[in-house]
Amino acid sequence: REDSAAGGAGQFGAASGSVGLSVAVPVVLSSLCMNCGNMQANGEEQDRDSELSCRNGAQNGESSSVGAAHSNGLLSVTNNGNAVSNNNGVPAQPVSNNNSTSDTNSGVKKKKRLSQSEEDVIRLIGQHLNDLGLNQTVDLLMQESGCRLEHPSATKFRNHVIEGEWDKAESDLNELKALMHSPSAIVRMKFLLLQQKYLEYLEDGKVLEALQVLRAELTPLKYNTERIHILSGYLMCSHADDLRAKAEWEGKGTVSRTKLLDKLQTYLPPSVMLPPRRLQTLLKQAVELQRERCLYHNTKLDSGLDTVSLLLDHACSRKQFPCYTQQILTEHCNEVWFCKFSNNGTKLATGSKDTTVIVWQVDMETQQLKLMKTLEGHAYGVSYLAWSPDDTYLIACGPDDCSELWLWNIQTGELRTKMSQSHEDSLTSVAWNPDGKRFVTGGQRGQFYQCDLDGNLLDSWEGVRVQCLWCLTDGRTVLASDTHQRIRGYNFEDLTDRNIVQEDHPIMSFTVSKNGRLALLNVATQGVHLWDLQDRVLVRKYQGVTQGFYTIHSCFGGHNEDFIASGSEDHKVYIWHRRSELPIAELTGHTRTVNCVSWNPVLPGLLASASDDGTVRIWGPAPFLDVQDAEGLNGMYIKISVCNC
Repeated sequence: REDSAAGGAGQFGAASGSVGLSVAVPVVLSSLCMNCGNMQANGEEQDRDSELSCRNGAQNGESSSVGAAHSNGLLSVTNNGNAVSNNNGVPAQPVSNNNSTSDTNSGVKKKKRLSQSEEDVIRLIGQHLNDLGLNQTVDLLMQESGCRLEHPSATKFRNHVIEGEWDKAESDLNELKALMHSPSAIVRMKFLLLQQKYLEYLEDGKVLEALQVLRAELTPLKYNTERIHILSGYLMCSHADDLRAKAEWEGKGTVSRTKLLDKLQTYLPPSVMLPPRRLQTLLKQAVELQRERCLYHNTKLDSGLDTVSLLLDHACSRKQFPCYTQQILTEHCNEVWFCKFSNNGTKLATGSKDTTVIVWQVDMETQQLKLMKTLEGHAYGVSYLAWSPDDTYLIACGPDDCSELWLWNIQTGELRTKMSQSHEDSLTSVAWNPDGKRFVTGGQRGQFYQCDLDGNLLDSWEGVRVQCLWCLTDGRTVLASDTHQRIRGYNFEDLTDRNIVQEDHPIMSFTVSKNGRLALLNVATQGVHLWDLQDRVLVRKYQGVTQGFYTIHSCFGGHNEDFIASGSEDHKVYIWHRRSELPIAELTGHTRTVNCVSWNPVLPGLLASASDDGTVRIWGPAPFLDVQDAEGLNGMYIKISVCNC
């Protein structure tokens, strides 16, 4: 001690670098610097450099500052002398404990003023955390951000509703009235409150109290008298279960009160009380919009958020789309003119120049097809097929010079009707009435008939040269394209007709969407056109397809009929998204004109095409997906079969 004291600060400074004192420690009387925590010699003044170094160390978070407070009221915690970040991930700013305020002020940043959108996001996050039960986290978030989750009056109102304190909740409405854009909504909100109060009294067996609410509180509102009459009928319910069943009500408790609160919130402006589960609603809308904009999205998904990842944008791969040949059907021995899946998706019918119709069975699990029945005897070949609404019957038509029509019972394989009105007829097209008991048929020689299942003529329309037919779901209107480059609507009940579509070139064929709103036309030398039948306007012209004067049949398909497919004279199958004029896929494989395509109505990933090359191709997704495709599948959590080749 004496040697060290005698040596003073200078001796310690000189000796500190020598080897002989490598294990020595400072033993001078010292004091702790309040800025950096370094030991300073007692009685010695700090020089200027030492003082600056000390302050800089403190501002850089190198010092220990015990008990320094944040702007959110939390105390900073130190770890080995290093400041630990607060709950926002921002390093804690230590504060000096000396009497000087200049250093303290320099370490505190002025809180940034939040924009309106930033406040909205914080409120949305706060509401979601609150729904998860993380109330303390919400309090800290609101305290640090300086935001308010909802108006204090709204908070009181919410608590009183959930607790079933109806008189207090009704009193809260008077405070909220001044904050509402539509004060008249107070009456509707009060009605909902009193209705819940009335039902809870009834469930508790307090009939007199319930009757008092009905007479003295609900009726004087003079609102929704019809509903009051219904509520009065609940007085006759013998027990609580009967009441809940008739009122379609969950009963007294949190569930019904939460639903009530959701209804009440719709009348309050969002600045006062956020709409229920607002963040989830926005996320669902975002996911749905991404799905709608995805060109290859072809699956029906749950509307919830549990099946998707919010960390990735939705993006379907082309490999998930029916762009790959899964099967080639070669049983026909001549040109295949038509193909059509049944309405339940379990069968495919194909018609050929070889005079046969082949019915194929679809395995709904493996999506493979196998031959089920061969229907023979169509002397002129088969150029058109139509399934009955219940898939019991199949009608086959021939080309222009064919005057006969065949109606087959597919379940038995028997020919029920072979219809021919005259040898001069040309019955090239047919369409089923939605009732499944009638059908219409016609051709380009001026025949247009309505018949029953036995081929008996029910009605006829003279002088109409029919190219293609379709029955609308109203059961009365028949659409027919004719030789005047138009589609007209014919009503067989009142014998009226009207023009719906007018093109500048011949309409070779057309089909109608399931909802009856849109029509898809194959127009000679023009390609594929989409028409709105209700507004009678041309919506879109699809590009790419080669269409001359051959009859080519296109179709709607995929999930929600979002896609359009068509054959082409350049031997390809073209697929478009309904909103896009440019094709999203061109399928190659056929070696001659593709006459017809059909999309399975139940399996959105299954497509069939018929060609003059004598084959029918079945198209589906890629047989194997690599790991990258599997991981990126829509940003979804779906089990994928991965190729291990």
